[in-house]
Amino acid sequence: MDGESDVHTSDVNANTESKAGYFHRKRGANPLAATCRGKLQIQRAKLNQEINYQTMMRNGAEKLYRATTNKKLKETIALELSFVNSSLQLLKEQLADLNSSVQLYQNNSSISTMPMVPLGLKETKEIDFKEPFKDFILEHYSEDDSKFDSAIQQLNQIRQAIRTPSRDASGVKMLFHYYNLLYFIDKRFFASHRNLGLHFEWFDSLTGLPSMQKSIAFEKASVLFNIAALYTQIGAKQDRTKSEGMDAAVDNFLRGAGVFHFLKQNFSNPPSTDLSPEVLDMLTHLMLGQARECLFEKLVSDSEKRTLHQCLDIAQEAAQVADVYKQLYILQNSSVIKDCVPNSWGGLMHVKMEYYTSLSHYYVALGLITHKDELNSTVQEKLEHLYIDSKSNDKREFKFIPQNANDRLRLGRSHLHQAIATLEEALRTYRMCRQLQLIDSLHDLLQKANEKSLSLLSKVKEDVDQFQEMFEPFPIRASTKFQLKLTDPDLSQYKASDLFKALGPLKFFSAKRHWTAARIVELKKASDDATFGFSVKDDCPVVVTRVEIGGIAEGCGLKEGDYITAVNDKDTKWTTHAEMAELIKSAGNSISLKVVTPMNWKYLHSRGAAGMSMCSKSTSSSSSGFSSSSSRNPSPVGSLCSKESEKRNSWNPFRRRNSKDPLENSYITNVLYR
Repeated sequence: MDGESDVHTSDVNANTESKAGYFHRKRGANPLAATCRGKLQIQRAKLNQEINYQTMMRNGAEKLYRATTNKKLKETIALELSFVNSSLQLLKEQLADLNSSVQLYQNNSSISTMPMVPLGLKETKEIDFKEPFKDFILEHYSEDDSKFDSAIQQLNQIRQAIRTPSRDASGVKMLFHYYNLLYFIDKRFFASHRNLGLHFEWFDSLTGLPSMQKSIAFEKASVLFNIAALYTQIGAKQDRTKSEGMDAAVDNFLRGAGVFHFLKQNFSNPPSTDLSPEVLDMLTHLMLGQARECLFEKLVSDSEKRTLHQCLDIAQEAAQVADVYKQLYILQNSSVIKDCVPNSWGGLMHVKMEYYTSLSHYYVALGLITHKDELNSTVQEKLEHLYIDSKSNDKREFKFIPQNANDRLRLGRSHLHQAIATLEEALRTYRMCRQLQLIDSLHDLLQKANEKSLSLLSKVKEDVDQFQEMFEPFPIRASTKFQLKLTDPDLSQYKASDLFKALGPLKFFSAKRHWTAARIVELKKASDDATFGFSVKDDCPVVVTRVEIGGIAEGCGLKEGDYITAVNDKDTKWTTHAEMAELIKSAGNSISLKVVTPMNWKYLHSRGAAGMSMCSKSTSSSSSGFSSSSSRNPSPVGSLCSKESEKRNSWNPFRRRNSKDPLENSYITNVLYR
């Protein structure tokens, strides 16, 4: 087995997983389960089907409108088109409402927390791999297709299960397993010279529009998208009133962001909007923003009693979160993204921006008002660099540094007024958005924040001169001590076995390789002292390297470069050099070989010249009538036994590798990977 597939299975000689293995137990969540999220997904699936139907109706009507010259018929079609477009718009609004139903994915905690935005899963239609794969096995591999009925059935069951993954770690694991399994399926069955007749159809997670492609790369990208979406749902469901829940939420949002970023960097020519670079970039930043928001919640919950310096740090962290959502609000209102994301997302981003801006002013005020001692040099320096000039957007030294308790109260009161004004803007945005009004926890959170600010302001009014000048403070400069790092998907963590391993080593028996039809070579010796007249080397499969001129093997049609795939009806595609030697020795004076001849002779010759062997010692036997040999020299980097190849040839399913083999470079799909 080559270095690429070693990532997926630890031992090429190991048996495939037993019926008690993971794949045999793989089951998706019950789609009929009466959970809120299950019902939501069922509604999404129905809407996707209706949108698909109306889209086909519109496309047909538009073609008929362009084709006909009858004026009356054109008027009738135009009227029907207006009805269809209205229906489509209504369906898309209903789907947007479903995507806005973030409350169903939140934790049912008694304490109100800021809602997080999860993504719905991409829906797909059922696929039956049986007939296309059986035909391909029979025609391309010249194997009995009935031997692989169980493997094909197992693959069908796995794909059916990933349509409804459970919303937990086991669901993520199942999707990753299927994704890694697609590596083997791609190598075994998908080649540029043949169309299997399979079409992968997936519905856009945001718009509900269907997309269909023959490329398995589209299947891989859609599965990765669902992995990221599942991470967002798990992250949103965590109980963020506890430290463990906050940590889990941060971890899942970062993992989701990492998968979205991975897709953006490696998947090109997307057929659907949700896989476009612009949308994936927005989703990446959204998940990073929510991870930072969870970190801020943990920072605030760690301690109740804080010094002035700690309050100023928290204020700048809140300003950082507000700045993230400000950029997201601008991004979601861009022309490319605005039409595909729900309006409520933009409203929620605006509410969060105002809410965390308010918190930044509140914590500055809290620190100034509760601080009783004189300001030390560290705090004074912090205050000098705390603000940003809102006009020039540059750092500006704030001239009013409080010198006494009265100055601190004046400055604190100004920040409180600013916090209350910003919260009122957040509440106004909340009331204007119909979908946000359904989120009770959001209203409770904004209301409690407003009450806290008003309560603190009422205490200040008793201690400060009401006739003193009040000013509007500059915005708080965003700053953070937390550096978030994207978590790329660890594909090697979820190992998958090749369901079609019986076809032979993937490096040689794949959809891109070509060889002659299998033929049977019957060899018989006249006596024990005679020889069959051929030599073999290498492992998995064993290759005929030399045929004696005028010998028995040459007379029976055995050729140099033939792969020995069976000996006396025993499959030998996975047989090692030593095992083959033992088989031929024990055969006696007659032996039946099943062989195939690769059509790419140059590749085979270079393989033999390079000495790609399993580093076994040379052996020979005159009594057996054949000789076996392999190079004593260390194998090169590309050899099967080289440990360096495992390090250098790390598996990347998206990266196209440069190969000297022309057949390797001839495989081009309609969805390209960088």
